[in-house]
Amino acid sequence: MAETPLVSLLIPICNVEKYLRDCLDSARDQTLQNIEVICINDGSTDSSLAIINEYVAADDRFKVIDKPNSGYGDSMNKGIEAASGKYIAILESDDFMELDALEYMVDRCESEELDLLKCNFWLYWSNPGKELLYRHNWFYTAVGPEMELMGVHRAVDTPEIFWAKASIWSVLYRRDFLNENNIRFLPTPGASFQDTSFSFKAFSQAERFACSSRAFVHYRQDNEKSSVNNPGKVFCVCDEHAEIERFLTEDRPDLKPELNMIRAKMKFYNYQWNLYRLANPLKLEFLPRYSEEFRNEFKTGSVIALDEGEGARYAFNKEEYQDAHDIAFDSHYFGVKFACDDTGKLGTLINYFKAGGMKYALRAFRDKFLR
Repeated sequence: MAETPLVSLLIPICNVEKYLRDCLDSARDQTLQNIEVICINDGSTDSSLAIINEYVAADDRFKVIDKPNSGYGDSMNKGIEAASGKYIAILESDDFMELDALEYMVDRCESEELDLLKCNFWLYWSNPGKELLYRHNWFYTAVGPEMELMGVHRAVDTPEIFWAKASIWSVLYRRDFLNENNIRFLPTPGASFQDTSFSFKAFSQAERFACSSRAFVHYRQDNEKSSVNNPGKVFCVCDEHAEIERFLTEDRPDLKPELNMIRAKMKFYNYQWNLYRLANPLKLEFLPRYSEEFRNEFKTGSVIALDEGEGARYAFNKEEYQDAHDIAFDSHYFGVKFACDDTGKLGTLINYFKAGGMKYALRAFRDKFLR
């Protein structure tokens, strides 16, 4: 290419031949032509590398990093190091994007001098029996339209962004911003959910942040190989939150007073999601660690209830606080839920009584029938 690209589009790839052409076509056909597309092949054993090489041979904007399998985080870090564009975007290899995506995001970042811009996205199913797509509701539930109306601001001034889905592939990042703040992925081999700590580091240090309700990326929901469908990744989310705590303690202690309670609520949401996605035997494996870590969160004052006044925006509501407290100090009760539920109202209460006496039966009645 004769000129420095405006955007380096990073595409991590591992055994995704079924969807890869849709992804690469959407990158190739962007209305913004001044881009480089860096395909990081993470030891694919299917035809993914051959497909990548077709695009590299046909279009000099495409590049390939071919390496032995070392995991998502390492792939992404290698892509960032190889990038030469002013901005960095990420596209998962089983997803695809609207053709004006990069042009829109660059125009916004340039005109508003942003560190990063976060957009909405579409949920997508290729199965014709499903509704094909609809815009994800994170923007309206977790974030709210007022964040878009705020224009350019510090991300930490709107803590709701931290417990929205990370969706790092719906964000455009200024490359200098990532490098100056040493924002990288946790390169744990075989791990999942490595967008968690990366996203936290980026938002926590963004001085000029904006949000758009425009949706560009089609986020595929029916890839049977997706990490969200892998029940073996029980503790990966814990590794990500350990990295967030390390980041605030060692790298940016100046941010810790402002972000520690935000971190704790984000952790609660992530751990709750992880708990409920697991099969029941794995739930019981995850609970002890969840319980131990949240006992420490309570002891250090990181979990506060809404009625405690300060920090209402990142306080736990009544139900969240009760769930976090149960997990921290009475995880047996929480574990009973996975054995006693779905037996009818009377059967459920009888099972709770057998597991923990009247105390558990009354609590189950409150949680299930009075909330």
